[in-house]
Amino acid sequence: MQLKNQTAVITGASTGIGRAIAVAFAQQGANLILHAKSNQERLAETAALVQQHDVKCTTYLADLTCQKSRENFVQTVLSNGLINIWVNNAGADILTGVNSELDFSEKLQLLWNMDVQGTIEVCRLIGEVFTETGKRTNAVILNIGWDQAETGQSGDSGQLFGTTKAAVIGYSRSLARTLAPHVRVNCLAPGWIQTAWGEQAPSHWDKRARRESLMQRWGSPEDVANAAVFAAAPSSSFITGQIIRINGGLNHEQIIPPQS
Repeated sequence: MQLKNQTAVITGASTGIGRAIAVAFAQQGANLILHAKSNQERLAETAALVQQHDVKCTTYLADLTCQKSRENFVQTVLSNGLINIWVNNAGADILTGVNSELDFSEKLQLLWNMDVQGTIEVCRLIGEVFTETGKRTNAVILNIGWDQAETGQSGDSGQLFGTTKAAVIGYSRSLARTLAPHVRVNCLAPGWIQTAWGEQAPSHWDKRARRESLMQRWGSPEDVANAAVFAAAPSSSFITGQIIRINGGLNHEQIIPPQS
């Protein structure tokens, strides 16, 4: 088991990619501390899946965009014992539910508060403790970016995610330099992953997702989770400061018909 005797925190673990990472980590022997903002029922479902693999699991609810809530959560978790791996997966959902009806500026503010500032502030709270951990054992921080943040994508969603996830990618690279050599920091950059929005995406988006992958399919949350296991494992001790793209090979080739 690649993560045996490791303890990992996964934020945003109630559904989707966070849930898949939790299950994959449990399958590899990690004990888990799982977080969600408010959905206790779905978080409990994730915990039940994890516990099928005979590992320890604790759950917490916290709003990571709120300073007091964020600090209380981090302090509580760190005071309960050694943490080896911290996955900052929590993010604002602007593609489904009521948030999809917000205007551009409101969506940008949500993404900035959660995906960017939430990630950065959590990393700053855990950095010193993780540095001490890394002096004697595996210590890893994984953040979540986006595979097209550095290439760009047209449209409002491209501008929103390109801006915020590029910030996460840039911060992750700088944090890796700051915490080296004791803490490894990498950023997972998923592409077209079939989470809640992908499952109900209109046909033209479905075709686009398949066309823009060399593997000609959507990625699954489990594909991202497998990459997370690789990046977090002690056996990957020489990998840090990297942006790990999970996108089936992004295909931006344009087929232009010949001009007559």
